[in-house]
Amino acid sequence: MRILLIEPDKILGRTYVAALEQSGHEVVYSRHAQDAVHLVDDHKPDLIVFELQLPGHGGIEFLYEFRSYPEWQNIPAILHTLVPPNVLEAQMPHFEKLGIIGYLYKPATSLQQLKRAVSDMLQPV
Repeated sequence: MRILLIEPDKILGRTYVAALEQSGHEVVYSRHAQDAVHLVDDHKPDLIVFELQLPGHGGIEFLYEFRSYPEWQNIPAILHTLVPPNVLEAQMPHFEKLGIIGYLYKPATSLQQLKRAVSDMLQPV
């Protein structure tokens, strides 16, 4: 499966790419939301894993732009962020409308948990 990973921290990005590739996934990586939009043209992902706090375009702004293209409306997304759950609690019901099907709080998520969440999201129903 092909994953679009948007992670602004270069070290974390490399770590996540290596872990996800070890699980057999193809990973297309970007540090910036705007670059990610351009990458999708050439590498249609099966899943997006993204940070909410991105330089320039924020993660939610990215999803709004991404979802404006009809061919990208049904690609699921996992929010993997430093923003704690209590801060996002009021917004969580709106996330489903943007195709966010999972939330992982980075400080409480191991690489194994990230890999498991990605694999679970990519399993056929």
